[in-house]
Amino acid sequence: MPASFPLLVVDIGNTSTVLGLADEGLNLTHTWRVRTNRDVLPDDLALQLHGLFTLAGAQAPHAAVLSSVAPPVGQNYALALRRHFGVEPFEVSAASLPDVRVELDQPDAIGADRLCNLFGAERYLDTHEYAVVVDFGTSTNFDVIGRGRRFVGGILATGAQVSADALFARAAKLPRIALEAPRTAIGKNTVHALQSGLVYGYAEMVDGLLRRIRAELPGPAVAVATGGFSRTVEGICREIDHYDETLTLRGLVELWASREGMGVDRASGAAR
Repeated sequence: MPASFPLLVVDIGNTSTVLGLADEGLNLTHTWRVRTNRDVLPDDLALQLHGLFTLAGAQAPHAAVLSSVAPPVGQNYALALRRHFGVEPFEVSAASLPDVRVELDQPDAIGADRLCNLFGAERYLDTHEYAVVVDFGTSTNFDVIGRGRRFVGGILATGAQVSADALFARAAKLPRIALEAPRTAIGKNTVHALQSGLVYGYAEMVDGLLRRIRAELPGPAVAVATGGFSRTVEGICREIDHYDETLTLRGLVELWASREGMGVDRASGAAR
């Protein structure tokens, strides 16, 4: 289906927007991360997209799929793509994915990014009944996914940076610090102590919640981390099995491919 490529995938979060271009083999050839701005209009977004493609020497997209949890940014990207690129984007929602079983009290309330993570996590289900995606964003989301494209449920927790910002705002004498893991847990100064509490404390929360999730599931679960803060806790969290920075974007690609009836050879990553 060469007329559909390059494929633009856009994951619009509350803090940042991640974009990628995929080729005929469903491989991400370019990725970008920009700040999410609710005040930017469709024409401004078209200029931004044109600039990104030009800087990368990339061809403009022939198809697009959007995931957004930050209205009206998703609608503005859709308008920009229609007006300036002649592309009608597919917008992710539970209603637009009839092959996904959302086992929530209100299935329509599920965030589009959670559905993208479901598709991105499928490759990790080879030897497990369940996958848990820990998505470190503005909030930290634990998405519990079962075989057969089941979204079983999850946990929502405050993001590490949001927790740090709240602490600095309420305690005027505490300095703003970089969220980095210190050499030891016991702090010898204020910065060291803050880093220990915010990074090691957060990692322990993640490990504890993963243990609780696994204890409630009837079968084994693999844990996969994604999102910006995952790089900080890599090697610290003991319950996470894999780190996959492009899981959500790749999930968008595979979600689109499943709609178009394209298979994916998981050994090579090529479409068939």
